[in-house]
Amino acid sequence: MNQEEAIQEEELQREEAEAEAGQEEPETEAGEEQDAGEEAPDDPQEPKEQKEKPERSFLGKKKKKKDPKEEKIEELEDRVKRQMAEFDNFRKRTEKEKSHMYEVGARDVIEKILPVVDNFERGLAAVPEEERTNPVIEGMDKIYKQLMTVLTDLGVAPIEAAGQEFDPNLHNAVMHIEDEELGENIVAEEFQKGYTYKETVIRHSMVKVAN
Repeated sequence: MNQEEAIQEEELQREEAEAEAGQEEPETEAGEEQDAGEEAPDDPQEPKEQKEKPERSFLGKKKKKKDPKEEKIEELEDRVKRQMAEFDNFRKRTEKEKSHMYEVGARDVIEKILPVVDNFERGLAAVPEEERTNPVIEGMDKIYKQLMTVLTDLGVAPIEAAGQEFDPNLHNAVMHIEDEELGENIVAEEFQKGYTYKETVIRHSMVKVAN
């Protein structure tokens, strides 16, 4: 083999090598493009998943939403509770008003009965001692005691006056005297008996006070 043939053979081998290299490069590029193509579909899937999540959470909220029937039941129960509370307040207020009206009415009746009690006491005090065994006098005394028992049961009580310290909340001073035997501001005499009804003064005692 001469030198020219050796050069031609080297050129042929170079051309074959270049040809083989040219065939391998497109395959690699195609493979890379294919890999890129495989990864590409992953991107559009991500927003789909993100879209699906809020839909699930939205559906979850819908599931937690109360049933209209339950809401209606709760509304009716609340209305009943409010009405029961209002009725209880109305009942208490009515009872208080009735009690107040009863006390006002009782005071008015007692005030009208007290003059009758005064007349009984004056009449019995005027009876001589030797005539107290008289059946008429005994009958008057029994009626007087029965009347006082009824008043006591109603809550009426006489106010103590004679010998007590003068109290403007209980006594009405109509006369003053000088008496060294009695202390200052002491009730010396009671002209008209006073009464209280359930610890409330319905008539002050009419008294004479020592200075």
